[in-house]
Amino acid sequence: HDRLTARVHRMEIRIGVVYTARELNVETDDSVDSVTASIESAISAGNGVLWLADKKGRRVGVPVDKIAYVEIVTDAGGRKVGFGAS
Repeated sequence: HDRLTARVHRMEIRIGVVYTARELNVETDDSVDSVTASIESAISAGNGVLWLADKKGRRVGVPVDKIAYVEIVTDAGGRKVGFGAS
C-alpha cells in the first residue's frame, strides 16, 4: 500500500480558531486523503462549516471563516499536512 493513501492507526487533526488561544484537536480513523479532501472542499467553498467525525463517531463542526490553520499529524512516519488561512 502507498503510505500516503493507506489508513493509519491514529491521526490527529489540529485546528487553530481565530480569536481563540487553544486549538481544537480531533482524533480520527479516516484516511489522510479523505480528511484532506473534506478540509480543502470546505475552505474552497468559503462559507459554511467544516465537519469532521472523531474516533468515537462524534461530529465536530467549525465555521470555515474562523479557521486560522489546520494541521494533520499521522503516526505514519510523523507525516504532517497543513492548511492556512490567507
